Amino acid sequence: MNTKLRNRAARRVAWIGFCLALFSVAAHAQSDLNGVIDIHVHSGPDSTPRSIDAIDLARMAKQRGMRGLVLKNHYESTAALAYVVREVVPGIEIFGGIDLNLTVGGINPAAVERMTMMKGGYGKVVWMPTFDNENQVKVSKENRPYISISKDGHLLPEVEQVIDIVAKHQLTLETGHSSPQDGLLIVREAHKRGVQHIVVTHAMASVVRMTIPQMQEAARDGAFIEFVYSSTLGPDRVVDIPDFAKAIRAIGPVYCILSSDLGQPANPVHPDGLAMFFQALRKEGISQQDIDLMSKTNPAKALGLQ
Repeated sequence: MNTKLRNRAARRVAWIGFCLALFSVAAHAQSDLNGVIDIHVHSGPDSTPRSIDAIDLARMAKQRGMRGLVLKNHYESTAALAYVVREVVPGIEIFGGIDLNLTVGGINPAAVERMTMMKGGYGKVVWMPTFDNENQVKVSKENRPYISISKDGHLLPEVEQVIDIVAKHQLTLETGHSSPQDGLLIVREAHKRGVQHIVVTHAMASVVRMTIPQMQEAARDGAFIEFVYSSTLGPDRVVDIPDFAKAIRAIGPVYCILSSDLGQPANPVHPDGLAMFFQALRKEGISQQDIDLMSKTNPAKALGLQ
């Protein structure tokens, strides 16, 4: 074989190898997402820019084999949107919820009760305040109205009322952007009042920043600890994948949930972000079995699913 033919053959072998590698990566990413439930999804329509709308995202997630999504909007309930998306994209479980910021009246028991009445019953999650949370406003050094969770180390009466409604309807209660101290108060009181499904929202994100002992305490009181991929992205991140891996090992995967918290225009779309998240955790020695537990089994338990 002359040199020209040998070079052509070598290029062909290299190309075939490259294609097989790409296929292997794509197949792995696909298998990673089979049965996954992302409980922290931002999508359009929204009053802030989003990378994809809820219907297109549901189609994409279904195509990638995902089991479900929880649609989150900081400023209005997504229970009705979840119903519509299910009608348009059957075959994937879509849920919504309500985030108790100022636009829904803050810690508003009436708004939570009304969400539970929405047709379909897909309003599953109640988030304590996020961007209007006293903790968020103070961390951001903003001068504007905010919503308090506690006073003198005790939850406010309206917070306890919401917790009772969550327990009554067996909803999922999330701590939102509460401080670690308020988050632990919420978890403890929710457990005491019979809430079966509790999640500490992105516990290591910049606005929350729970320590490992605090996360362990929340887990002992019956909460799942959520780790979100978006917290590791961007120039202002305060946490990296190795930090997540260390915390997951210390807390135990049985108490942890992996979510995307994606939807920002500059970030990957949710399924791609989750695949990258899982791959990065595997590089840190987190097993696929534990990733499946944290992305499939535990989110289903947190939503009260079979």
